[in-house]
Amino acid sequence: MANEEKLALIRHSMSHVMAEAVLEMFPTAQIAIGPAIENGFYYDFELPRQLVNEDLDEITERMKKIIKSDKEFKRIEVTRAEAREKFKDQKYKLELLDAIPEGETVTLYNQGGFTDLCRGPHVKSTRELNPDAFKLLSIAGAYWRGKESNPMLTRIYATAWTNPKDLRLYLDHLADIDRRDHRKLGKELDLFSLHEEAGPGLVYWHPRGARIRQTIEQFWREEHYKNGYEMVYTPHVGKSWLWETSGHLGFYKEGMYPPMEMDNADYYVKPMNCPFHIMIYKNSLKSYRDLPCRWAELGTVYRYEKAGALHGLMRVRGFTQDDAHLFCTPEQMDDEIIEVLRFSLHMLHSFGFNDIHAYISTRPEKSVGDPALWDSATESLKKAVEKEGLSYDIDEGGGAFYGPKIDLKIKDAIGREWQLSTVQFDFNLPERFKMTFVDKDGVEKRPLMIHRALLGSIERFFGVLLENYAGAFPPWLAPEQVCIVPVGEMANEYAKKLEERLKSEGFRAYSDLSNDRMNAKIRKAQQMKVPYQLIIGEKEMAAGSVSVRYRGGKQVNGVPLEDFIKELHETVNSKAQV
Repeated sequence: MANEEKLALIRHSMSHVMAEAVLEMFPTAQIAIGPAIENGFYYDFELPRQLVNEDLDEITERMKKIIKSDKEFKRIEVTRAEAREKFKDQKYKLELLDAIPEGETVTLYNQGGFTDLCRGPHVKSTRELNPDAFKLLSIAGAYWRGKESNPMLTRIYATAWTNPKDLRLYLDHLADIDRRDHRKLGKELDLFSLHEEAGPGLVYWHPRGARIRQTIEQFWREEHYKNGYEMVYTPHVGKSWLWETSGHLGFYKEGMYPPMEMDNADYYVKPMNCPFHIMIYKNSLKSYRDLPCRWAELGTVYRYEKAGALHGLMRVRGFTQDDAHLFCTPEQMDDEIIEVLRFSLHMLHSFGFNDIHAYISTRPEKSVGDPALWDSATESLKKAVEKEGLSYDIDEGGGAFYGPKIDLKIKDAIGREWQLSTVQFDFNLPERFKMTFVDKDGVEKRPLMIHRALLGSIERFFGVLLENYAGAFPPWLAPEQVCIVPVGEMANEYAKKLEERLKSEGFRAYSDLSNDRMNAKIRKAQQMKVPYQLIIGEKEMAAGSVSVRYRGGKQVNGVPLEDFIKELHETVNSKAQV
């Protein structure tokens, strides 16, 4: 048996053991579901009181006793009537029983004093479960069957492995994830905040975070101009007919903010930039000589995400899309896709992401557009991916109804996969908005439209970057690149002059002229993850040098100032880490 299959059996069996332990503690509890999931398992309960973290210790001890008692997992086939009698006091099990299709065998699994409605399979006995290789991780709320209209249940998350060593490795991994949590780092490093009382899912960028964001956006704009794009700016609101024409009001209304009535018309804040870019396109008649048009915008959009789905910067209600739309002729399609994919990879590499995998999503059963166009567009995506030598998977039928796409997923510093770039054909909007261009033969034809996001959204990308670097951004992105630390008050004036010199070179530098001791200043700069600290004393002042302390702890004394400036230029220009 493959290791993953074995772990799935262990984890599912562990969920039954946990349910038995909880029922021992709370005999009147209602039990719901307890599946194995990636890296662990959970079980949902309706309990007579809220659980606290201390309860997990008691549940753990009860589970260990059950495991050591060597109980056999027995599969039992029963009639529906027998199952209803067995679970007559368990309302969630009765609901699950009713959902089993007619004609399908109803099975129970029993281990000693506990029986569950379950398809299985399980390990043969609890002796196959290691009492020292599992851990209950957290308590959460979960709506029954994921619907907000249903009761809120108590969910206990846990992990289980074959041996204690693998458990320790996984717990170390979780600790690393917690250390990198962008919400925690955002607060510790004074980068951003969220204020529920002022509006959930809306991000407040603090000065240090805004500096990083500005650096990202400045680089983004410069690279777009270099790569043949033009910038556009569009409104934040538009009349309802725009969203009716685009289809958003028909398919996406629940995800939009409610309308504002003005001038006897309904206006909506934009959930996407596409219709506005189309309006610019339609402002004048286009010839084939005008194409391709490559228009980019850092456009802030608003989507009414459910409160329970909001998560730091990763899922918000107001965010800035790294957005662009390409309008081209069918003959230009292959070259445009090759170029946009190359550009996407260049941008991801620039931010330090080099482990990249592509996913190509093809035509679903229900779609719009000429099947032949779907085929040629999908083939164009494949050609581009293969030309770049990217590993890729095909998601058969996984495309949107309006066109095939490429998604690029990166792996971060600890191996987690994040979906960032998307290149998406759209055969729908050009038809809905009656877009045209005059071809060589003098006939008006539909242009091809390609949606393209390189980073996804600035907010989410910032969160991914923050977790990838654990807050220790490479110098080109760091909010402050250099902290100047005078050893005593006599060095303050020299520190100010040095700060002015570094700023004149384009660096983000500051002097710590507080009354704190030198070691406290160094410690504070390290806590804020400043890449370089320059320590200035009498020796350095006399020699025109600096003592360079790097973020990692290394220190080099007596470095000529001009040499340090040259090194800093090279590091920033190469976008290297220190």
